[in-house]
Amino acid sequence: MVVAEVPKLASAAEYFFKMGVEGKRFRPTVLLLMASALNLDTPKSAAGGIINSLPSELRMRQQCIAEITEMIHVASLLHDDVLDDAETRRGIDSLNSVMGNKLAVLAGNFLLSRAYVAVASLKNEELVGLYAEVVKHLVTGETMQIATTLEQRCSMEYYMRKTCYKTASLISNSCKAIAILTGQTVEVSTRAYEYGHNLGLAFQLIDDVLDFTGTSASLGKGSLTDIRHGIITAPLLFAMEEFPQLRTVVDRGFDSSADVDQALEYLGKSRGIEKTMELATEHAKVAAAAIDSLPKSNHEEVLRARRALVDLTHRVISRTK
Repeated sequence: MVVAEVPKLASAAEYFFKMGVEGKRFRPTVLLLMASALNLDTPKSAAGGIINSLPSELRMRQQCIAEITEMIHVASLLHDDVLDDAETRRGIDSLNSVMGNKLAVLAGNFLLSRAYVAVASLKNEELVGLYAEVVKHLVTGETMQIATTLEQRCSMEYYMRKTCYKTASLISNSCKAIAILTGQTVEVSTRAYEYGHNLGLAFQLIDDVLDFTGTSASLGKGSLTDIRHGIITAPLLFAMEEFPQLRTVVDRGFDSSADVDQALEYLGKSRGIEKTMELATEHAKVAAAAIDSLPKSNHEEVLRARRALVDLTHRVISRTK
């Protein structure tokens, strides 16, 4: 789908894909499994893989949703790296550090445009509105992150709302898009959305934990990235509930390494990491419950896909990178 008249723009847009570091392919995996999990009316196929049991035309349209989602996700990463002056991404040099900020922004814009061409090709007005909302949420979430007051930076409610926009909206609405393409009821579409929403929140909460507990080698990025950019995430927010004096350190913005060290000391004495893990686990359980509440099916491929989706909720919580 990434085709451009200007070779340099095409190279920039395909940078992560060509380098063989597309990431965990987490979102496409979720969406293709969701497609099979909602395959309620298709007779069981003797040939039998999870994806192969779907009608070919419908399967292609659902694969298109997975591609659209990944293009939007990568576009958001390219833009984030420019905003954050990031030097690495996924264990390699970031695109902006290799080709410059201007080309990185243009490559992100180009991926978004290609994603929307793909959405339009599905000829479904509801999906057009859905993905317009997703992009609005991504922009809103990023703006919330870079334009916060001191009170907002220290608010768990504000943090969770920002996380819904920046991380959960894309996967939740894409799960819903899969249900819409499959012709499911509003109730089933809502369950698909709830799964993606809560899985996305759990994923981000664990990311926030790993920013403190992981290493640059395992994460493919420098650890303590958020705090060094003055971004306050769930572990520190929970730590502040136990140690209100941490607020004074947070308000200074972590411009000095001494403040970073002091914040980490408070975090180590608190249950901040543990409480963030508990919150992530709660969201993972809600995601699993959404799958369990889908209409009953006797098709083995459907049941296998649902088991895999539930298993993903456990993997998200236990991951170390």
